[in-house]
Amino acid sequence: MDILLLESPRWQDYELLDSGNGLKLERFGGYRFVRPEAQAIWSRALSETIWREADAVFSPTNEESGGHWEVRKKLRDRWEMRYPLPGVAPLKCWATTTPGRHLGVFPECAATWDWMAEKIITAERPVKVLNLFGYTGLASLSAASAGATVTHVDASKKSVGWASENQQLSGLGAKPIRWIVDDALKFVQREARRGAQYDGICLDPPKFGRGPKGEVWEVYQSLPTLLEACREVLSPSPLFMVLTMYAVKASGVHLYATLEELMRKYKGSVQAGELVTRETSAQRLLSQAVFGRWSAA
Repeated sequence: MDILLLESPRWQDYELLDSGNGLKLERFGGYRFVRPEAQAIWSRALSETIWREADAVFSPTNEESGGHWEVRKKLRDRWEMRYPLPGVAPLKCWATTTPGRHLGVFPECAATWDWMAEKIITAERPVKVLNLFGYTGLASLSAASAGATVTHVDASKKSVGWASENQQLSGLGAKPIRWIVDDALKFVQREARRGAQYDGICLDPPKFGRGPKGEVWEVYQSLPTLLEACREVLSPSPLFMVLTMYAVKASGVHLYATLEELMRKYKGSVQAGELVTRETSAQRLLSQAVFGRWSAA
């Protein structure tokens, strides 16, 4: 089994400028931000002066995802970012600082957007995609832009509203996307009872979370049940399944084995590895997440 290191080199509105000493310096559009990064175990390549010029710095607390932004220069409430998805019109999204250190887009996931779009375009048949834990919708928009009918599910009403705004911003308002605020497991289980089927499934689960009615999500306990439920809603000839995970004690090896077992009855292949971002300073690769993906032969 080969472990893949996937980059997203097409970005123009995002840049990993430098990293080190447990932090990363990034550019989102016209702004620069400093955020914690546990994987940055080396020394910084750029000078302290450049780091001090950041527009905002996120300071974490001991609470899970807790912390606050120290804004050093005035920021717009939100600003537009674009991603040049190959073969279709560019994706657009609104970026802004959030209480959970994120800015509304995970740039390293663009490698997955490219991959899904290519699978959908080359399938040359109607494709239905289910995007679970869809956040602000870039994966959903990439699939819809490539021609798929998409169901986007997230427990956060705010995130789903944000995703819908990104759809309009991208000029994809006419594309068939269902925006659903729901607990991922409960939704998939209901879809199975209804006999719904999907050709592609994308999952980006958090380590911990809560559904809109207080449902508890704990990835090590909840994910196996969800994956079994996902298998029940796969079409007879599925096209792909992709699983991305952050902040967990797992590797590409684990996700490879998980998808290989889950998709055993289907003819296809599994790949796994890490989503990485290359610095523009020292050209080092920073690991951001682990992934596993299955695609039809």
